[in-house]
Amino acid sequence: MAYRRKIVVVLKGYPRLSETFIAQELFGLERAGIELVIVALRKPTDGKRHPVHDEIKAPVHYLPEYLHHEPLRVTRSLLACLRRAGFWRALKSLVADLRRDCTRNRLRRFGQALVLASEWPEGADWLHAHFLHTPASVTRYTSLLRGLPWTCSAHAKDIWTSADWDLADKLSSARWTVTCTRTGFHHLQSLAKGRSSVHLSYHGLDLSRFGNFDRMSTQRDGSRPDDPVIVLSVGRAVEKKGFDILLQALALLPGDLAWHFEHIGGGEQLPRLKALAEKLGLAARISWQGALAQEEVLQHYRHADIFALACRIAADGDRDGLPNVLVEAASQRLACVSTNVSGVPELLDDNVNGLLVAPNDPAALALALERAIRDPALRVRLGDAAERRVRSQFDHMSSIGQLTELFEREWRAAG
Repeated sequence: MAYRRKIVVVLKGYPRLSETFIAQELFGLERAGIELVIVALRKPTDGKRHPVHDEIKAPVHYLPEYLHHEPLRVTRSLLACLRRAGFWRALKSLVADLRRDCTRNRLRRFGQALVLASEWPEGADWLHAHFLHTPASVTRYTSLLRGLPWTCSAHAKDIWTSADWDLADKLSSARWTVTCTRTGFHHLQSLAKGRSSVHLSYHGLDLSRFGNFDRMSTQRDGSRPDDPVIVLSVGRAVEKKGFDILLQALALLPGDLAWHFEHIGGGEQLPRLKALAEKLGLAARISWQGALAQEEVLQHYRHADIFALACRIAADGDRDGLPNVLVEAASQRLACVSTNVSGVPELLDDNVNGLLVAPNDPAALALALERAIRDPALRVRLGDAAERRVRSQFDHMSSIGQLTELFEREWRAAG
């Protein structure tokens, strides 16, 4: 017998171009027969959306991003929740949190939880948060207000930029938590200390969208200025992506080597990166594409020769988990050059199905790029091996099956 409940999924923003993996998961859960309601803490800021967003049937509700923007809505919610037995449990949790982190953000998340609890979707009886920082805070307070269980998917920034006490409290409150890299899994497991279950679940890729691609192996080797090797990178211009390191590495390549760099993505550091490219004398060899929809990004994967991503740990501890763009590029038999940070080595083995160097090392990255640029046969070998790894270990249906079983195990136990 299949057990099904309606799940309220709490997200920071929806839809977002940079979180295709979440949209793929939601769509996969719907196809598995689970009814969802999406609740977002902010409205979309991206001008474009991926096709998968249009295939998700779940209704979307938006909470007030800032409480003072909708004071009447927040006040009505507070008055409604005062009559609930769970209000005082939730308030006690808020007070405990404020003692350790007395910020407006804590009050804001509590206010959003009041709105969610009072405007509760009819028939829903489970909460699931994507990200263990702010969405999980709202989810945890709502769980206490409504007296309902909750679960969580943790990723990267939320794990590495949150205080350990905050993570530990949420882990002990959630029924279970899944995360997408082995490093994140071990960290959360150490904080959970047996009080809650933590599971490793790679996002994977919807291979029906990234179908078999018979890459025509080019013989470009950097010797012809009229036919340069295309180096591609995809990602928001933020510190953890290391695009400044990548630009410095490109500037170190031999002057007679023919290459062209394409960047896809937005981000607050984009003007700074363009200025750095000018300073390094690279501007004429770079195309800045901006944010693109998934089908457009796919075409760029298929026309490029090398995919490069210089992941690193940012000053505030933020880092990638396993960047979905690396999995996407690998699925298209694209030779990948990256760094041995976080979950990247869980996809790529150096000189087996990719080239890996230490982070924050432009010289080492330049040597790896030069090697890949000059050697078309190496690119074919690495790309073919990367594609096999994706298809054998990173099919997203495996993670959907795992999540579905985790939910249904809970529901069976509850009767």
